[in-house]
Amino acid sequence: MEQELYEVMNWGAMEALEYSEHDDPHSWLGAHECKNGILYNTFQPTAKAVSLKIANKLTEMTATDEAGNFSCLIKDKAAKKYTLVVTYDDNSTAEIIDPYSFGPQFNSEDEDKFIKGIHYDIYEKLGAHIREIDGVKGTYFAVWAPNAVRVSVVGDFNLWDGRRHPMRKLRASGVFELFIPGIGADTVYKFELKGKNGLAFLKSDPYANKTELRPENASIVTDLSYDWKDAEWIKKRKAQNLDKIPMSVYEVHLGSWKKKDESDNGFYSYRELAPMLAKYVKKQGYTHIELLPVMEHPFDGSWGYQVTGYFAATSRYGSPQDFMYFVDYMHSEGIGVILDWVPAHFPKDAFGLARFDGGCLYEHKDPRLGEHPDWGTLIFDFGRPEVSNFLIASALFWVKKYHADGIRMDAVASMLYLDYGRQDGQWVANKYGGNENLEAIELLKHLNSIFHGQNDGAIIIAEESTAWPRITGKVEDDGLGFDLKWNMGWMNDFVSYMKQDPLFKKGCHGMLTFSMMYAYSEKFMLVLSHDEVVHGKCSMVNKMPGYRADKFANLRAAYGFMTGHPGKKLLFMGQEFGQECEWSEERSLDWNQLDDEYNAKLQKYCADLNKLYITRTSMYELDNDPSGFKWMSCLDADHSIVSFIRYDGKKENTLLFVFNFTPVVYEKYIQGVPFKGTWKEILNSDSEKYGGTGHVNSRAKKSKSIEKDGQRDSIEMILPPLSVCVFEYKPAKAE
Repeated sequence: MEQELYEVMNWGAMEALEYSEHDDPHSWLGAHECKNGILYNTFQPTAKAVSLKIANKLTEMTATDEAGNFSCLIKDKAAKKYTLVVTYDDNSTAEIIDPYSFGPQFNSEDEDKFIKGIHYDIYEKLGAHIREIDGVKGTYFAVWAPNAVRVSVVGDFNLWDGRRHPMRKLRASGVFELFIPGIGADTVYKFELKGKNGLAFLKSDPYANKTELRPENASIVTDLSYDWKDAEWIKKRKAQNLDKIPMSVYEVHLGSWKKKDESDNGFYSYRELAPMLAKYVKKQGYTHIELLPVMEHPFDGSWGYQVTGYFAATSRYGSPQDFMYFVDYMHSEGIGVILDWVPAHFPKDAFGLARFDGGCLYEHKDPRLGEHPDWGTLIFDFGRPEVSNFLIASALFWVKKYHADGIRMDAVASMLYLDYGRQDGQWVANKYGGNENLEAIELLKHLNSIFHGQNDGAIIIAEESTAWPRITGKVEDDGLGFDLKWNMGWMNDFVSYMKQDPLFKKGCHGMLTFSMMYAYSEKFMLVLSHDEVVHGKCSMVNKMPGYRADKFANLRAAYGFMTGHPGKKLLFMGQEFGQECEWSEERSLDWNQLDDEYNAKLQKYCADLNKLYITRTSMYELDNDPSGFKWMSCLDADHSIVSFIRYDGKKENTLLFVFNFTPVVYEKYIQGVPFKGTWKEILNSDSEKYGGTGHVNSRAKKSKSIEKDGQRDSIEMILPPLSVCVFEYKPAKAE
C-alpha cells in the first residue's frame, strides 16, 4: 500500500463498515479533502476490483482490506464528479454513482420541526421518495430510528445485504437518510436495523406509500403523482356548511361488497369497483361512502383496523393511482369519500412499528399504558412529539394526497381513558390522579386544529362511545374539535328496543325516546355500522322479532325512525336490502337475495327514505337546533306509538312522522298535529311496494279541531302495524 494512502486510513471507520455498525458512513465513504489531496473511499463487499472514473479517466482503487474497502488518493485541490466502476467476484462489471457523494437532504429546519412534532408534511421527507439531485435520478430514503446503532436500506438491488447501503444518522432527530442513485419506482425495499444488543432485523418502512400484497410485507418505491379532475368538487366542498347539508353514508368494506370470486384474492380492483359502487350508491340515494380502513394491513380478519401502513393504500385492490382514480371517480359522480383511520393502536407484527428500532419507539414503554389487554395490540406513545407528528401527518396525508372528504377516527374512547378495557392495577393514573389520558387529549386537540386549518372542507368524525363532554366542541372552548360524533348511545338503546318482542316494548319505551334528551349536546351521526352485524350479533333483519314478514316490517320502521331522528346517517352495506346472514369479510354480500321479494322491496324502501331525507330541507337544516324537532307524542308506552315533526323554520315544509312499533292496525287513529291544514302521506313503510300489508292513507287528511297529544288540531288516519307514516303539511289557506 502506498505510504501516503496508509497514513490517511481510518481503520476504525473501515472496521465499523465491515461489521455493519457505522451510523455516519458519509464521514468516511465518498470524497474527502486531506493534506495530500482528495481521498476517495468506497465499501464494496464481493468486489474484486474498483476503479475511480473522473472525466472518462480510470484510476484503480486500492483494496485496503479483504472485507471490501477500497480507497485512492488523487493529487487535486477539490473533489470532482465521479463514478465507480466495480468488478464483482462473478466477473460482472457495473458503473455506479456513489450514494455517498451526496449531502444531507433532511435539513436542520426539518429536524427542528419534527422534534417539536409540528412537521405536518413529514411524509414528504421520511419514507422513500423518487428524486433528482444534482442532475442524478434516484430514490431518497429516510427513517426515524434514534435507538438503532445502524440502519441500512436493503432490497434486491443490493442482495438484501445491510453492509452495502448504510444510512447517515442525523444526531438531533435520530433520523437516518440516504440517497441511492439509479433506484426508481417499483423497487422493493426494507430497512435493516441493528439494535444496541448487536442483533440485526428487518422492518418495513413506516412511511411507505406502497407495499407488497399480503402475506408479503416489503415496502415498494412509488410515485404518488396523479392528474386530479375534482377541482370543482373540492371548491364546492370548501363552501359547504356541514350543519346545513344532508349526509347519508353507505359504509363499505371494499373486499367483500362484491368479489370476482370467493378465492383468497378474488378482489375487484379500485378501478373496477369505482363505477359499480358509484352507480349503486347513486341509485340508493347516499351522499357519501365510508370505507373500512384502506390503509395497509396484514390480516384480512382485522377488516383494516390493525394498520401497518399508515401512508399506504392497501395493495389488495391495486396501486396508489388506482385508489386515487377511485376517489376521483366518486367525486365526479357527486359522492363524498370518508376513510376510517386508526390512531388508537397498532398490531405487534414483527415487520411493523412494534419495537421499531430495537426499543419502544412508537408505543409507550409501560405496558400498562402501551398495550391493549383485550385487543392484543400496542398503544401509541401519544405524548412523544415525533409519534404525535406521525399520526397528525397521516390524517392530513389522506386528505391532501388522496382527496378524502373526511376521516372517521376509530376507537376514540380507548384513547381518552387510561383505564379503558383494564382492571384495577392494570392502568396508571394521570398526574392529577384521574383516568383521563392527558397526552391523547392534547393530540386530538392538536390534530383537529391543524386538520381544519389546512384542509378544504374535509371533516373529521369521532367514533366515541362514552359521555365524554364536548367531543364536537371547539378546541378554543376546551372541546376536542371533531365535526361529528357517532351516536353510540342511540345505537345501543335503539337496537335493544327494536329487538324486543312487541309485548315487552312498552317496558323499554325509554330506550326509544331517551336519545332526544341529549341530542343537541354534540353534533351526532346516527350509525348502524359493521360492528352491529358481526361476531354473533347477526344481521339487522334477524335482530327483529317475529315471523319473516314481521322482521322486515320492523326493520322498515327502524330505518324510518333513524331517518326521521335528528343527526347525519350511516348504514353498513347489505343492511339496506336486509341481508339475512351475518357479514363476513371472507365472502361477497348475498346479492342473490335480491331475487326475493322482501329483500328487493326493502332495498327500494331504503332508496326512497334517502330520497326523502336529502330532498327535504326540514330533515337536516336544523339538525343541531332544538327547534328543528318536536315530539307530538312520546308517552304512549302502552301502545308503543310515537310521533314527531321535523321543521326547517318554514311552516309549509313541516313533516310529520308517526310510528307504530306493534303488529296492531289502528283504522281510525287520531294523531295530533301542530298546524291547522291538510296533511298528505308521502311515505308509508306498510305500502305493498315496500313489502307491507297495504294499510296506507291514500287521501290527504284535513285537520279537525279535536285536541290530541296536547295539540289543538288532529287528523284521523290509518296507522299500520310495525310501521312509519310520513306526512307533509299543506297550510289551510293554500286550499
